[in-house]
Amino acid sequence: MIERILIANRGEIACRIMNTAAKMGIETSVVYSKEDQGSLAVNKADKAFFLSDVNNKNQEYLDIEQIISIAKKNKIDAIHPGYGFLSENALFAKAVEKNDMKFIGPPAEAIKIMGDKIVSKLQAKNCGVSTIPGVDSEIVNFSEAKSIAKKIGFPIMVKASAGGGGKGMRVVYNEKDLADNFQSAKNEAKSSFGDERIFIEKFIENPHHIEIQILGDTFGNFIHLGERDCSIQRRNQKIIEEAPSPFIDSAIRDAMAAQAIKLAKSVNYFSAGTIEFIVDSRKNFYFLEMNTRLQVEHPVTELITKVDIVEQMIRIASGEALKFDQAEISFAGCAIETRVYAEDPSRDFMPSVGRLTQYSPPNKIVDEKKEVRNDTGVCEGSNISFKYDPMISKLCVWAPNRKKSLELISHALAEFRIDGIKSNLSFLIDVISKEKFQKGDFTTNFLSEEYPEGFQNRNLSKKDLEYLGAALLSLKKFFEADHRPQINSLSNITKENLEDYFIHWNERIIPLSWSFSDGLHRVKNQKQKEFIVKINELSFNKITRIKVNSKILNLWLKKKTDGFVVNWEGYEGELQIYPTEISKMLGFLPEKKILVSDRVLSAPMPGLIVSLDIDAGDKVQLGQRLCALEAMKMENVLYAERTGKIKLVHCKKGDILSDGDKILEYE
Repeated sequence: MIERILIANRGEIACRIMNTAAKMGIETSVVYSKEDQGSLAVNKADKAFFLSDVNNKNQEYLDIEQIISIAKKNKIDAIHPGYGFLSENALFAKAVEKNDMKFIGPPAEAIKIMGDKIVSKLQAKNCGVSTIPGVDSEIVNFSEAKSIAKKIGFPIMVKASAGGGGKGMRVVYNEKDLADNFQSAKNEAKSSFGDERIFIEKFIENPHHIEIQILGDTFGNFIHLGERDCSIQRRNQKIIEEAPSPFIDSAIRDAMAAQAIKLAKSVNYFSAGTIEFIVDSRKNFYFLEMNTRLQVEHPVTELITKVDIVEQMIRIASGEALKFDQAEISFAGCAIETRVYAEDPSRDFMPSVGRLTQYSPPNKIVDEKKEVRNDTGVCEGSNISFKYDPMISKLCVWAPNRKKSLELISHALAEFRIDGIKSNLSFLIDVISKEKFQKGDFTTNFLSEEYPEGFQNRNLSKKDLEYLGAALLSLKKFFEADHRPQINSLSNITKENLEDYFIHWNERIIPLSWSFSDGLHRVKNQKQKEFIVKINELSFNKITRIKVNSKILNLWLKKKTDGFVVNWEGYEGELQIYPTEISKMLGFLPEKKILVSDRVLSAPMPGLIVSLDIDAGDKVQLGQRLCALEAMKMENVLYAERTGKIKLVHCKKGDILSDGDKILEYE
């Protein structure tokens, strides 16, 4: 058995591998960059080794020579690559084996064939596996891409041959958008994988993205661990995954798994692997790609099968045979994973960087009826860098059926609190609450269909706003009565005369009346419906629990002079509470004018300028490409929102910008 593992990765997946290694009694080491100094993974590992940034290229985790040198020097038995970075690099796998260490993953030759999207598609065709129509060779330049796109017919998918995780992938619907998307895909591919090769295939509209998890040992034994539905995606990056899929049945699962195992056997594969399929509305399935590594979403498979996939990878790399066959694998209940990202959903999901001033995930639960699991690589005080993937954690739940699993994930997300940076928690809660998602009626187009104008914030119904208003009005009155917060501070007071207040929320105003008797707050709306309010738990560092009639409101709060900043079940915003006289006066105040300058283009996020497409003196047209900013391994292209002439360009290619830094000025 392997005794010492070096994890050639960072963040969440490094911590995840350590958890299993510790359970198996294996010593773990991790490599780290300057940005990751003092990270959770570094503190958790038995040993940690610094990676120097050679020539300031920000490629530390891709430095094969340096990682191998560290491993040899410290007498490491095996290296686990995690996912991303070098996980699907055949040269890395070969270098590990060449230096008498074990690579915890598949053989280098299998990675070379199946980790390459172009070569793997040919391999699948040759094995009789159903594949998507397209071109099976590298597209060398834009001229060739344009010619092939016309031949295949739009829409098409431009894909990085070495890609994964949504990096280097673009859906293109017309010739006009092809040039920018082709170049951006190449740039992302080179930045993320060190390989800029691109190919093109037909884009199948309204598909389901279903993948099969397999395990194989070095003795030729194979099993599958069922499917995962990964159809909820934004910019080809998965956001929510679940197992089993609510779309396919066991017959389709078995057929897909048979093709997946057949393909794996054809390249003498072993270890964990995932074969991804696109499934159309008539349930025809097509091979998409094979991920020759551990998947981000592997926890949902572990939750429904109770098989520790990382443990199996380690045992297989140690030369052990699988201890179970297909008949012993069962699929129990439903598991859902939500990816919590450092991004601002209200600003078109712009990456958000900075320090986590508050990080409070829901409590871990493991019992026969439910499970809550949060795989993370951060803690309170961690710094989120623009250099790396924006994922903060993977919040996963399991329950005996999908209905209960949905209830559990909704509750767990509402309990999660992140501050200091923006996160997508409110967006995830909103997605989970959508009727189509609740019914399991969704495809990869779900987000574009449900959010055609993007996501701004969760809207509160009048009923929800009244419940929330009643809770916060009662809390406000509680603080007015006693500035020393004790929940029973009003217990000896009776205030039977109604006091009128107005709850201001965005453009909406809700009138409520408050009184207090028998130790309870009593709030009425205009129709005299009464809300009986009891403050159960009060905290500005943890959840405040307020009971309104029979409903418990779990609130994250910040106190303000005239109200509260509140986070409740995905709604994030500010509620002001005013007595009648002040509320009326506010109607006479002039609106504050916000001065907006359209003469300056500023960086919408911290990032690296990877292309600058204009110079001072250039005349630009509406919609013209101006520059591209890379943040968290994704390239964000900025286009002209007006016509005009460029007066000044304030940066150059290779510059690192902060949020709000000037990029250019118009005359």
